[in-house]
Amino acid sequence: MIPLQRHQLPALSRWFTAAAPGTAALPEHVLAHGAGQWWADRAVTPRALAVSCAGHVLLRGDPRAVSPCGLAPFAAHHVEAPPRFLPVLGAAFDRIVPAERMAYVHREHVDAPRPPRGVRVRRVSGDDAAAFAALWADSEWLHASWGGAAALAASGHAVAAFDRGGRAVSVACSYFAGEAYEDVAVATAPEHRRKGLAHACVAALTADIAARGRTASWSCARDNRPSRLLAWTAGFRLEHEYTHYVTGAPRAAEAAPGQTAPPQAPAPAQPPVHAHAPATKAPSPHRAPIPAKPHP
Repeated sequence: MIPLQRHQLPALSRWFTAAAPGTAALPEHVLAHGAGQWWADRAVTPRALAVSCAGHVLLRGDPRAVSPCGLAPFAAHHVEAPPRFLPVLGAAFDRIVPAERMAYVHREHVDAPRPPRGVRVRRVSGDDAAAFAALWADSEWLHASWGGAAALAASGHAVAAFDRGGRAVSVACSYFAGEAYEDVAVATAPEHRRKGLAHACVAALTADIAARGRTASWSCARDNRPSRLLAWTAGFRLEHEYTHYVTGAPRAAEAAPGQTAPPQAPAPAQPPVHAHAPATKAPSPHRAPIPAKPHP
């Protein structure tokens, strides 16, 4: 597939569901905020269209218009696509791992826990860019969907818990901000977990999202129990379940035109580590051990 510029895009209503929760908000997020990339099999009258952002891909259209080689940019990604794309995905990568996902929508008001003494929960501003650039190790995924720490800080779509020294020790943000739903991600520094900070940040963020006239959503792996528990505790309720595919490395050789090798038997999925997390680290989106997206 080839990259498309925004002015080359066809009418998106034909390709993607509008005003939908979870990662379905990804196309609207990329269109509105500029991070991410659009792809098509051809620039004029495309037959297949994709949008990628922060390791996630939504792929739509006619799989016959896509070659295995053309999907190489989506190696080590979380790919959401109709089942008809499975043969070409299987021919494109050395493995594709199905990952069952759960999408929640914020339905219930829940009182947020009070943060510990010396910790303040507040909305993030552009003045916090330096603090965001100095978050704990392995937290870069948190601002990947905005194009970097400074962009997320200036977006107005993040809430953080700051300690006395001004360090951000827990962050909740709108990972994909759509027109009707904003899909939430949250992460907490390892030494500050299990103090209610993630819950407090999520509660403040969902209030901000509601004030914008939108609804907070939450996406996580089905076996990510910590993420699911936090979602429920914060007032989110299950909306639907779906499956996406974690891709491996591109195959060395491409199948002949018109031929797609059947996908290899999927490797067993590893336990997730945070929702919306990088696909290179075990199938884990919205991560689990409390450190990432729906995650404390």
